[in-house]
Amino acid sequence: MGCFACFDGGKKQQRRKEEEQKASLEARSKAAEAAQKRQSLSLSNIFIYIDMQQEFDQSAAGKAARAQIAAAAKQSANPNRGEPVLKWQMG
Repeated sequence: MGCFACFDGGKKQQRRKEEEQKASLEARSKAAEAAQKRQSLSLSNIFIYIDMQQEFDQSAAGKAARAQIAAAAKQSANPNRGEPVLKWQMG
């Protein structure tokens, strides 16, 4: 049988194909687990950010920043935007 090793009826190719399918399935499973971990981490990070944002908004610095933004918006609504305050004429 040693000389006819290439005539195994395709069993070797079948085994290789099954091994590749098994490896592919394992890789997909690991990738899905990693994606799920990343998603849960990003959700927890979002909740942490929301908590921090709420704390900042309630702090004195947050209130001052909000007042500064409102003042800047009020100033940008000025109709004389881009024109000099003092106007003079020659002659």
